[in-house]
Amino acid sequence: METGNQDAGLTAAGVVLGVGIGGFFDGIVFHQLLQWHHLLSGWRLPSNVENLEANTLWDGLFHVLAFAFVAAGLWLLWRAARRRHVAWSGAGFAGALLMGWGGFNLVEGLVNHHLLGLHHVNETVPPDQWAFWDWGFILWGAVFLVLGRALTLSARRTAPVESRA
Repeated sequence: METGNQDAGLTAAGVVLGVGIGGFFDGIVFHQLLQWHHLLSGWRLPSNVENLEANTLWDGLFHVLAFAFVAAGLWLLWRAARRRHVAWSGAGFAGALLMGWGGFNLVEGLVNHHLLGLHHVNETVPPDQWAFWDWGFILWGAVFLVLGRALTLSARRTAPVESRA
């Protein structure tokens, strides 16, 4: 089923891949490189070896989930690539990736930071500043989502429908 000029399967692949990429970015940059938080650091402060081990395990499980999204997105992309008459658009696919990443940030920020209190974006700053970082993360996700949607809509309006051989 085609939706305008961008195939729905290609868009779905981009969104699912974007969720996985957003998860990997969060885990690699915030958990590992910057060490601002761990997945459960709001529940189990990494102040001793036992809690750090538990947080590291849950960070790893989080990465397994991100990997599953990337694998599913690649599978959807492979399926879309095998179909004839799929209109390919780099801008549309990039928009779908941004929508997935932005959606990840929104859900992760609202659920893990606010609803469950699993962790906060930057736990290295004083606690009275955590909310600013958390809301900034959600705003970043919203911007990605809006930009991604604008890109996909623009690609659908401007790209000619072409058949692939």
